[in-house]
Amino acid sequence: MSSDITQITQLVLHERQGRDRGWWDQMRSCFTDDATVRLSWFRGSGAGFVAESEKMAARGDTAAHRLSPPVVHCHGDRALVELPAVIEMRTDLDGTQVDLASAARLCYRVERRDGRWLLASLDPVYERDSLAAAHPGVQLAVGPQDIAAYRPSYRFLSYVLSSRGYTIGDDLYGDDRPDQATRFYDDARTWLNA
Repeated sequence: MSSDITQITQLVLHERQGRDRGWWDQMRSCFTDDATVRLSWFRGSGAGFVAESEKMAARGDTAAHRLSPPVVHCHGDRALVELPAVIEMRTDLDGTQVDLASAARLCYRVERRDGRWLLASLDPVYERDSLAAAHPGVQLAVGPQDIAAYRPSYRFLSYVLSSRGYTIGDDLYGDDRPDQATRFYDDARTWLNA
Protein backbone atom coordinates (compact mmCIF):
# COMPACT_ATOMS: atom_id res chain seq x y z
CA MET A 1 0.00 0.00 0.00
CA SER A 2 2.76 2.50 0.85
CA SER A 3 4.32 1.89 -2.57
CA ASP A 4 0.95 2.69 -4.19
CA ILE A 5 0.60 5.87 -2.16
CA THR A 6 4.09 6.96 -3.18
CA GLN A 7 3.34 6.29 -6.86
CA ILE A 8 0.01 8.14 -6.67
CA THR A 9 1.59 11.09 -4.87
CA GLN A 10 4.33 11.34 -7.49
CA LEU A 11 1.70 11.10 -10.25
CA VAL A 12 -0.23 14.17 -9.10
CA LEU A 13 3.00 16.08 -8.45
CA HIS A 14 4.30 15.22 -11.92
CA GLU A 15 1.03 16.46 -13.47
CA ARG A 16 1.33 19.81 -11.66
CA GLN A 17 5.05 20.10 -12.42
CA GLY A 18 4.34 19.48 -16.10
CA ARG A 19 1.66 22.18 -16.06
CA ASP A 20 3.85 24.76 -14.33
CA ARG A 21 7.01 24.08 -16.33
CA GLY A 22 5.39 23.66 -19.73
CA TRP A 23 6.49 20.03 -19.90
CA TRP A 24 3.43 19.03 -21.89
CA ASP A 25 4.44 15.42 -22.65
CA GLN A 26 5.02 14.78 -18.95
CA MET A 27 1.66 16.32 -18.09
CA ARG A 28 -0.12 14.41 -20.88
CA SER A 29 1.31 11.07 -19.72
CA CYS A 30 -0.43 11.44 -16.35
CA PHE A 31 -4.02 11.19 -17.67
CA THR A 32 -6.15 8.26 -18.78
CA ASP A 33 -7.47 8.45 -22.34
CA ASP A 34 -10.97 9.14 -20.99
CA ALA A 35 -9.99 11.52 -18.16
CA THR A 36 -12.19 14.53 -17.41
CA VAL A 37 -11.12 17.94 -16.15
CA ARG A 38 -13.49 20.61 -14.85
CA LEU A 39 -12.05 23.85 -13.52
CA SER A 40 -12.40 27.63 -13.75
CA TRP A 41 -11.45 28.14 -17.40
CA PHE A 42 -11.68 24.63 -18.89
CA ARG A 43 -14.03 21.66 -19.11
CA GLY A 44 -13.23 18.61 -21.14
CA SER A 45 -10.80 15.73 -21.49
CA GLY A 46 -7.37 15.36 -19.93
CA ALA A 47 -5.78 15.57 -23.39
CA GLY A 48 -7.83 18.68 -24.15
CA PHE A 49 -6.74 20.24 -20.87
CA VAL A 50 -3.08 19.72 -21.76
CA ALA A 51 -3.60 21.16 -25.26
CA GLU A 52 -5.45 24.22 -23.95
CA SER A 53 -2.87 24.70 -21.19
CA GLU A 54 -0.19 24.80 -23.87
CA LYS A 55 -2.17 27.43 -25.80
CA MET A 56 -2.72 29.41 -22.61
CA ALA A 57 1.01 29.44 -21.88
CA ALA A 58 1.77 30.50 -25.46
CA ARG A 59 -0.49 33.55 -24.87
CA GLY A 60 1.61 34.44 -21.83
CA ASP A 61 -1.06 33.38 -19.35
CA THR A 62 1.03 31.30 -16.99
CA ALA A 63 0.52 30.32 -13.39
CA ALA A 64 2.48 28.58 -10.67
CA HIS A 65 0.94 26.21 -8.17
CA ARG A 66 2.25 26.30 -4.57
CA LEU A 67 1.44 22.85 -3.28
CA SER A 68 0.92 21.42 0.19
CA PRO A 69 1.29 17.71 0.93
CA PRO A 70 -1.39 15.59 -0.75
CA VAL A 71 -3.71 13.29 1.16
CA VAL A 72 -4.24 9.93 -0.58
CA HIS A 73 -7.12 7.52 0.07
CA CYS A 74 -6.51 4.21 -1.67
CA HIS A 75 -8.94 1.30 -2.18
CA GLY A 76 -8.02 -1.49 -4.56
CA ASP A 77 -7.34 -0.04 -8.01
CA ARG A 78 -8.84 3.36 -7.17
CA ALA A 79 -7.60 6.33 -5.20
CA LEU A 80 -8.74 9.80 -4.24
CA VAL A 81 -6.18 12.54 -3.82
CA GLU A 82 -6.74 15.96 -2.29
CA LEU A 83 -3.86 18.32 -3.08
CA PRO A 84 -4.10 21.77 -1.41
CA ALA A 85 -2.75 24.44 -3.73
CA VAL A 86 -2.44 28.16 -4.18
CA ILE A 87 -2.63 29.17 -7.84
CA GLU A 88 -0.41 32.21 -8.35
CA MET A 89 -0.51 34.37 -11.44
CA ARG A 90 1.27 37.63 -12.24
CA THR A 91 -0.37 39.48 -15.10
CA ASP A 92 -1.34 42.87 -16.44
CA LEU A 93 -4.78 44.20 -15.56
CA ASP A 94 -5.81 47.50 -17.15
CA GLY A 95 -2.18 48.61 -17.36
CA THR A 96 -1.27 47.57 -13.82
CA GLN A 97 0.86 44.56 -12.97
CA VAL A 98 -1.06 42.43 -10.45
CA ASP A 99 -0.57 39.30 -8.39
CA LEU A 100 -3.48 36.90 -8.15
CA ALA A 101 -3.54 34.16 -5.51
CA SER A 102 -6.35 31.58 -5.54
CA ALA A 103 -6.52 28.87 -2.86
CA ALA A 104 -8.11 25.57 -3.84
CA ARG A 105 -8.10 21.88 -3.06
CA LEU A 106 -7.26 19.97 -6.24
CA CYS A 107 -9.21 16.71 -6.12
CA TYR A 108 -8.11 13.83 -8.33
CA ARG A 109 -9.72 10.48 -9.01
CA VAL A 110 -6.93 8.05 -9.82
CA GLU A 111 -7.18 4.55 -11.32
CA ARG A 112 -4.69 1.74 -11.78
CA ARG A 113 -4.94 0.61 -15.38
CA ASP A 114 -2.73 -2.11 -16.83
CA GLY A 115 -0.60 -1.90 -13.69
CA ARG A 116 -0.07 1.87 -13.90
CA TRP A 117 -1.69 4.63 -11.82
CA LEU A 118 -3.25 7.38 -13.98
CA LEU A 119 -5.47 10.42 -13.41
CA ALA A 120 -9.12 9.79 -14.28
CA SER A 121 -10.45 13.21 -13.24
CA LEU A 122 -9.50 16.58 -11.78
CA ASP A 123 -11.94 18.88 -9.96
CA PRO A 124 -10.88 21.79 -7.75
CA VAL A 125 -12.81 22.94 -4.72
CA TYR A 126 -12.16 26.68 -4.56
CA GLU A 127 -11.65 28.29 -1.16
CA ARG A 128 -10.84 31.99 -1.54
CA ASP A 129 -8.66 34.32 -3.55
CA SER A 130 -7.01 37.71 -3.47
CA LEU A 131 -5.70 40.30 -5.90
CA ALA A 132 -3.02 42.91 -5.24
CA ALA A 133 -0.86 45.30 -7.20
CA ALA A 134 2.58 43.80 -7.74
CA HIS A 135 4.22 47.11 -6.78
CA PRO A 136 3.66 48.57 -3.30
CA GLY A 137 1.62 51.74 -3.19
CA VAL A 138 -0.08 51.23 -6.55
CA GLN A 139 -3.86 51.51 -6.35
CA LEU A 140 -5.95 48.94 -8.23
CA ALA A 141 -8.98 50.20 -10.09
CA VAL A 142 -11.06 47.18 -9.04
CA GLY A 143 -13.95 47.79 -6.70
CA PRO A 144 -16.68 45.64 -5.15
CA GLN A 145 -19.00 46.43 -8.05
CA ASP A 146 -16.49 44.96 -10.51
CA ILE A 147 -16.48 41.55 -8.85
CA ALA A 148 -20.07 41.43 -7.56
CA ALA A 149 -21.18 39.04 -10.32
CA TYR A 150 -18.56 36.42 -9.45
CA ARG A 151 -18.60 33.62 -6.87
CA PRO A 152 -16.92 34.54 -3.55
CA SER A 153 -14.66 31.48 -3.55
CA TYR A 154 -13.00 32.39 -6.87
CA ARG A 155 -14.12 35.93 -7.68
CA PHE A 156 -10.73 37.51 -8.45
CA LEU A 157 -9.64 34.47 -10.47
CA SER A 158 -12.85 34.84 -12.49
CA TYR A 159 -12.38 38.58 -12.89
CA VAL A 160 -8.78 38.34 -14.09
CA LEU A 161 -9.32 35.38 -16.43
CA SER A 162 -12.51 36.89 -17.85
CA SER A 163 -10.62 40.12 -18.59
CA ARG A 164 -8.14 37.98 -20.57
CA GLY A 165 -10.90 36.40 -22.68
CA TYR A 166 -11.58 33.14 -20.86
CA THR A 167 -15.11 31.95 -20.10
CA ILE A 168 -15.48 31.09 -16.42
CA GLY A 169 -18.24 28.84 -15.10
CA ASP A 170 -20.14 29.84 -11.98
CA ASP A 171 -21.15 26.28 -11.06
CA LEU A 172 -17.82 24.94 -9.82
CA TYR A 173 -17.20 23.44 -6.39
CA GLY A 174 -16.39 25.99 -3.72
CA ASP A 175 -16.50 26.58 0.01
CA ASP A 176 -19.10 29.30 -0.60
CA ARG A 177 -21.53 26.49 -1.50
CA PRO A 178 -20.86 23.96 1.27
CA ASP A 179 -23.79 21.65 0.44
CA GLN A 180 -22.53 21.23 -3.12
CA ALA A 181 -18.96 20.60 -1.90
CA THR A 182 -20.24 18.02 0.61
CA ARG A 183 -22.10 16.17 -2.17
CA PHE A 184 -18.95 16.22 -4.29
CA TYR A 185 -16.91 14.58 -1.52
CA ASP A 186 -19.69 12.07 -0.77
CA ASP A 187 -19.84 11.07 -4.46
CA ALA A 188 -16.05 10.75 -4.58
CA ARG A 189 -16.01 8.43 -1.56
CA THR A 190 -18.82 6.33 -3.05
CA TRP A 191 -16.80 6.04 -6.29
CA LEU A 192 -13.67 5.08 -4.33
CA ASN A 193 -15.39 2.26 -2.48
CA ALA A 194 -17.46 0.90 -5.40
